[in-house]
Parts: sequence; structure tokens; C-alpha cells
Amino acid sequence: MKNLAQTGKPGDRRRVVRDVFEDAYNYMKSGQLMRQVVNKISGVDFNNLVERQHFGDIYEQILTDLQSAGNAGEYYTPRAVTAFMADRIDPHPGEILFDPACGTGGFLTCSLRHMRERYVKRPEDEQKMQAALRAVEKKQLPHMLCVTNMLLHGIEDPSFVRHDNTLARPYISYTQPDRVDIVLTNPPFGGREEDGIESNFPAHFRTRETADLFLAVIIRLLKPGGRAAVVLPDGSLFGEGVKTRLKEHLLEECNLHTIVRLPNSVFKPYASIGTNLLFFEKGETTKEIWFYEHRVPEGQKAYSMTKPIRLEHLQGCIDWWGGAARKGREETPQAWRVTADDVKARGYNLDIKNPHTVADDHGDPEELLENLNAAEAETTSLRDQLKAILAGALAR
Repeated sequence: MKNLAQTGKPGDRRRVVRDVFEDAYNYMKSGQLMRQVVNKISGVDFNNLVERQHFGDIYEQILTDLQSAGNAGEYYTPRAVTAFMADRIDPHPGEILFDPACGTGGFLTCSLRHMRERYVKRPEDEQKMQAALRAVEKKQLPHMLCVTNMLLHGIEDPSFVRHDNTLARPYISYTQPDRVDIVLTNPPFGGREEDGIESNFPAHFRTRETADLFLAVIIRLLKPGGRAAVVLPDGSLFGEGVKTRLKEHLLEECNLHTIVRLPNSVFKPYASIGTNLLFFEKGETTKEIWFYEHRVPEGQKAYSMTKPIRLEHLQGCIDWWGGAARKGREETPQAWRVTADDVKARGYNLDIKNPHTVADDHGDPEELLENLNAAEAETTSLRDQLKAILAGALAR
């Protein structure tokens, strides 16, 4: 696969296959299983549109199952989340759409589906749409999965999915020709970039936290009027230092109009931290920010593998959104707004809790402390009793 001869012509499938397998070191121990897989795939008629679409659906289900596959899960964003974000950003054919950390291509496939259902009416529309896609993935396995995903979703030449590290390029080198209309992404967070990567960034943005570096790049890459939807953890909202400077930069350069707060269980089982969907547009300073708190459906304690988040769970937020112009938004038990001045007064802390939620009454602090002391004394007494029993048993 790595040594396939190629013609050099645009869209040459041999070049696509060669590039995908260039850094691949995958193998299957069982030759019988490999043969069975090949036989199954050979039975699919890829010239039959229905069969091809079904195979694409099966492949996406396999990617969904990766959530429980150890490290593979880091490449997956719940499809309800990607579909919701693509729907709210509303990409059109011809708009340059970029995912700087694309994983297996969930945002790309949801964007393709969104445009094909609404705006692709002629072959020219399809060509414009495909020509405007951009994506980068650092790791070899998800890059290969993404390229395969694109082929199964009707992309003729998926070579736009580059196997590279978006952050390895100097920040200042992203210039006018690199600007994009839309960024849809879930950048890796909680990790640290390798030594030297932070030196690609201006001194006031230097950090090894990947989510912060990606946010800086995304703001720079957007065209004036460009729009973005980004998944970020709670830590990015309340963090200080570089995080504060990034949030100040975001509010000055962009209109951060909406933050959708998600419950901790959305990304289970491989992450159980609070996440947020940030929606912003380049070119205007932020005047006010609307917050919307998404809640787990009634009768369900949390999302899980067996009960994951679904797009219909987000319908309440879609109904509240106010269309493309975001008109008619109102404060509700789940929605509230904060002015940019309030955010500045808070030291750019965006971790703003729902003011309509009554805080839990945890009781009187002195009474709680007294109960804790009593519990600790009882624990000590029980431990001493257990020691005496064990000492007696060993002495016999």
C-alpha cells in the first residue's frame, strides 16, 4: 500500500491510499479474520448508491463503538453534538470549512449531510462544497479513519485531510491565504504539547495546554465575518494566566454570542468533565453573551453508553436559538445573558453558573463540622476495636 505507483494527477486514488498508509503500522494477527473482512467488503456494490450509503452508516457506527475502545475513544465526539453544532453554524457550499483537529471526521460528515440536505441541488454545488473542505489530524490512526470516512461519504478526493499538527506551524505564518469562513472542531484538551510547540506562538499566548493553543489559532484563522463553533472544557472558562489573555483576545476580536453548557456525562465513558460549546463570529467585539444550560432528560440521571445524548435532546436549545439572526431570545430557567462588562469585571471568568438555579442547601457549616468530628471519632474507635480483635486472633 505504501509503495503504490501514482500518476500525480489530482484525485488519483492511488495517491490517497499511499498517503494514508505512509505511517501505518497496523496488522491483524488472524489471517482468517482478515479474509472474512475482505470478503464482506467485496460483497458491497460501491456503484450502488443505497449500498454505499448503508456502508457509510455502518462505518460511522463502528466509529461510535470506538468510545469504549480505550485510547481510540479520544478521537470521537458524540454525533448529536457534532450535528447540533453544524446545524447552528449552517455551512453553505463554497464556504471554506476547516477542522484543525478532525479526528475521525465527525464534524466534516455532519457538515456534508447538512449541506446536501439543504443546499446541494446541482453537481456544481457538490463540487463547490467538496473543494472548500479543509482538515488536519495529528495522529495516524484517526487520520486513516477520517480519510476512509470521507471516501464512504462520497468525497472524490479526500487528500484535503492532512496528516499534520496544526500547532506545529508558527502562529504568525498563518496569513490572508490561510483564512477560512468556518471552523468546527473539538480540539484535544487536558493534554500537553511536545517541547518547542509553544515557541511557535507569541509570548503572551505561550502554553503547552492544547485547547488554549488551538483557540488562539482558530481566532487568527477566521476571516472577518467568519464563524466558529468549538468544544472547550470548563477549565478554559475559569482558568487564569494565558487563559485570561486568550478570553480577552476572543472578546475583543470576536462576538462570542452563545455558550451552551453541557453536563459532565455527555462525553462518557472516556471523559467525565464539564464541557461547553462556544459559538462566535470574527470581526465584532462581544457586547453580551447568552448562556444556555443543557440538562439531562427527565427520568435519567446521566448520559451513558446505553443512553447517550441524542439530537432531539438538544431541540429545546434549537427552538430557543432564534434562527440564523438569533432574534427573540428570552431568559428562561435554562437561559441567561451576561454583558461583556460583567465578564471583564469578573477577570474574564466565563464560568458563570445559572442564576435561575437555586443553590443546594448543604446545611449549617458548624453543624456539618460537628458531624464530621463525630464520624471521625467513631471511625477511630472502630479501628481500635478491629486492631484488638486481630491482635487477639494472632496471639492464639
